[in-house]
Amino acid sequence: MSEFSYRRVGMIGSGRVARAMGRALAPHSACPLLFWGRDRERTRHAADGVEGHVATHEADLVRSCDLIILAIADDAIAPVALSLAKTPLPSPPPLIVHVSGASGVAPLEPLRAAGALTAAIHPAMTFTGDPAAEVARMQGAAFAITGSSSVAMAQAQALVALLGGVSEVVEEEQRALYHAALSHAANHMVTLIAGAGQALSAAGIGDPAGLLAPLVRATLDNTLAMGFDALSGPLLRGDARTIRQHLLAFDRDCPRLLPAYRAMAKATLEELDRGGERPSSPAMRALLD
Repeated sequence: MSEFSYRRVGMIGSGRVARAMGRALAPHSACPLLFWGRDRERTRHAADGVEGHVATHEADLVRSCDLIILAIADDAIAPVALSLAKTPLPSPPPLIVHVSGASGVAPLEPLRAAGALTAAIHPAMTFTGDPAAEVARMQGAAFAITGSSSVAMAQAQALVALLGGVSEVVEEEQRALYHAALSHAANHMVTLIAGAGQALSAAGIGDPAGLLAPLVRATLDNTLAMGFDALSGPLLRGDARTIRQHLLAFDRDCPRLLPAYRAMAKATLEELDRGGERPSSPAMRALLD
């Protein structure tokens, strides 16, 4: 049996995810990785990072690769899949996957119809442009997998295992909800913490990040372990006077943060009410409306 998992890996894309995936898969490809992208200079840079080659046309990947990764923008997946499907597939057909979180296998339908094994594998992690660090972070990371068939699913799971990740199966109709949950947690956390830092600066704190770091990290750890039971603070205590002071302070010094504070406070009260153990008072709800 060959020591390599794939005859040749093809990479469509040249951004952060493509470079990280290329670095992770280069040791498992018998032939140098083959890259293709619309920006030739960036594609050359990505290929050079793993001693790969640059294809002259996307059809070259279909003809010579048994694994093709689409690491491109969400909106580009369907048009690229349609273009790739115009090239006759070899036998046995390649595994063709994209790494978008928002989409399942539907954008790859032309390739599936042509005979390819298709899947979506989304690493639930951030990519910042440091391929070596990102390859390390793939070890133990969750990958959301959606396959077009049981065979495609099995091959996608084998690919994730090769990357050191853990497979989490997400059904096609649940991909949007899955991705919305990740975006709600990660993207909105940035907005939330940045806003808190701005308010601390307005309050005269010289190092807002240093002050917030222990509190935010402990809150994150507690929430991951305990869920909503990790909640503490004036909303849980029903301290309307403190909340009123918060609203007045934001209105006076950081009015742009006031809508987000109100929205998150109301969402917290609604969750408390659903729990039923300590329902919010009408006065507290009126204060936030």
